[in-house]
This record gives sequence, C-alpha cells and structure tokens, in this order.
Amino acid sequence: MKAIQLRAPASLDNLTRTDLPDPGDPGPGEIRVRLAASSLNFHDYAVVTGILPAADGRIPMSDGAGTVEAVGEGVTQFKPGDTVVSIFFPDWIDGAPPATAFRGVPGDGIDGYAREAVVTPQHWFTQAPTGYDAAEAATLTCAGLTAWRALFVDGDTRPGSTVLVQGSGGVSVFALQFAKAAGARVIATSSSDAKLERLKALGADETINYKEVPAWGAKALELTGGVGVDTVVEIGGAGTLDQSMIATRVGGHVSLIGVLTGFAGPVQTALLMAKNLRVQGLTVGSRQQQLAMIAGIEANGIRPIISDHFPLENLADAFRHQAASAHFGKIVVDI
Repeated sequence: MKAIQLRAPASLDNLTRTDLPDPGDPGPGEIRVRLAASSLNFHDYAVVTGILPAADGRIPMSDGAGTVEAVGEGVTQFKPGDTVVSIFFPDWIDGAPPATAFRGVPGDGIDGYAREAVVTPQHWFTQAPTGYDAAEAATLTCAGLTAWRALFVDGDTRPGSTVLVQGSGGVSVFALQFAKAAGARVIATSSSDAKLERLKALGADETINYKEVPAWGAKALELTGGVGVDTVVEIGGAGTLDQSMIATRVGGHVSLIGVLTGFAGPVQTALLMAKNLRVQGLTVGSRQQQLAMIAGIEANGIRPIISDHFPLENLADAFRHQAASAHFGKIVVDI
C-alpha cells in the first residue's frame, strides 16, 4: 500500500514515500475505505514542519475521503460503494469533547490519511454530502466543520447577522459560504485585491484590504454604522485579535481558530471587558456536528472551493504552495 510517512526530524524534505502492508479486511463494527483524497490544513502543516511534535514514521493528514470497499459484521451505517469522509476527532461523537479526544487526531496523535486504504471503526467516518466526490468531501473534515461550529454551534449566526472573515483560506471561504446561506451579511479581509474580488464573487458584502487599511477593525466598525459585527472568524491569532475585538459589537463573539500570526501576544483586556466580548477557542468539532453540517450543505447546495490539486507523491510541494499563500480555498491531495 502506497503511503507518505514523516521521518525525524520533521520537515517537508522528510516526507517520504513508502510501501506499507495492506490493512486487510474489516472486523466487527469496522469498515475498509479506499482513500481517494485528502486536503491541507494549517494543522497538517504544523505537524509536518515540526511545529507540533509527531512520532517518527507518522502518516500525516487529518482529512480523508474515499469509497467504502467492505464492511464488517454489525455495520449498519455504511455499505460498499458509499462515499465517506473522516472525522477529525474519531472518538468525539456528541456533546462536550472527551478529555482523550485531542490525543487521537489522525495525522497527529495517530496515523492519518496520506495512504491508499484504512480499516477503522465505522464511527470514524460519516457519509459524504450527496453528489460530492472524494476531493470535495475531503475538504470538510477540518476546515468545513471548523467554520460551521464557529458560526452555528458556538456562534448564533442567523438572517441579519454580520460576520467578519479573515483571508481566503479554507476555513474563511467556508465561513463566507455558510454565513451567506444563513442570510448573514459578510465582511471579508485580505491583503490581495484580486482575492477580495473573488470573495465578492462568492457573496461578500464588504471587503477590506488590511495592507491598505491596517486599522481594519475600526473600518469594519464603520461599515456597520458603529455597531460592530456579531461574529469574527479569527484565524490570525495574537497579531490580529485586537483588531477583531475592535470590529466586534458589544456582547459579540470572536471565534479564535488560528495562530497564523503567533502563539502568544498581548491582549487588550480592558477592551475585552468593556465590550463584554466572548472570545472562544475552537478546535474543529464532533461527529454529530459534522452530520449537521452535511445536512446544511445538502439543503443549500453548497460546494467547496478547491484551489489546487496535487498527487500524493508531491505532498511536500502541496505544503510549499500552502505556505506561499498562493491558494484560494482548499488544496486537495489526490491519492
């Protein structure tokens, strides 16, 4: 079985093509999935570059999608031929995350989906949205569900809400699509006028070039008549959090997702308090939340925006493309 393993010390140059034993047939409660696609997230980049520690020989990639080839005894949720997509936290089914959830993320704490086939418990996957191919489905595990939870689980996005999204990566583009489907107004930021035009084409109501307008939080406040946005999908982290808080209304919600500008930094606690803001960290979501997202996708006919495709053997090049911010939406790896 073809696979990619990360050898120590972690780096893009140490992503190694290898052949591994076939996983065999599924046992009771298990399914065998022929993987066809994965997609890149910052989490995966952090693993393969050593920002997040991983065991020598780890198979990377947290997103996986493909076709069920066989099912074991007692499997009721799937049948051979189904297109399925993986769960980011395989053992977080519903409710609050269990304490063990964060240790079992594929591609991080356990082997991931940069390989041709897996045999797993059936609850590690869900059905893909009707009509999706594997490449489209593979975009949902991390980026899609993160955006969904930010808006509709932790947030209260509804018709008439105002949402601010940062940049044009996978989470931000999904958040734009989901928010517009819910009837919300969206303000989008980027450093590229060309990307801002593409965000407008997807439905962004207002755009801000943050290189031209460094105080973009105040600009967003102005665009809302001084009221502020209801929710910020915050992917920058320490370097952008203050601007996000400035942009947010009194009692609003900042969904803290990314760390692109750093892991730590000063926070205007007086602003946080004065505005009665809720700044909430978010790491993807549960299986039940993924099922709800898929129902929402199917009801609204939403399709993911895929920027680029790379073959599995060129996984390192895909990450270099990601690091250069040359993409818009999701980068998919074809297996």
